[in-house]
Amino acid sequence: MYEVFAHTADAGIRFSASDLKSLFEEGGRGLFSLIVADLNEIRPCAEFEFSLPGTQADYLLFDWLNELLFAFEHRHLLFCEFSVTIDPDGLRATARGEPVDLARHHLVHEIKAITYHGLSVVETPTGWTAEVIVDI
Repeated sequence: MYEVFAHTADAGIRFSASDLKSLFEEGGRGLFSLIVADLNEIRPCAEFEFSLPGTQADYLLFDWLNELLFAFEHRHLLFCEFSVTIDPDGLRATARGEPVDLARHHLVHEIKAITYHGLSVVETPTGWTAEVIVDI
């Protein structure tokens, strides 16, 4: 589950999941929910692989979302499905989606950057929660 919240000139994404890998998957969905009006408009017709080193969950989340944003900005890719594995060496993930098609995809926000401001990843008795602020 994820939710978007207003934050002055920025936007925030708050999400939760039962385990850490699912939390990162929700983070990907939350990020692209800010970019495109309807995630259901994105077809999961191509797969893209990601691999990131790291052990600290909050910095790994920052790097993960940054990689996804880079793929959108430089390769014009939209993603709607994510499969993440996290181990002691870092993150490996498959993101499914397609190139931007302005005839079908209604883009709603231009995200300039993922920020460290307010970044948090916390283990709770029922799973994990995270919060991240993006500069729009």
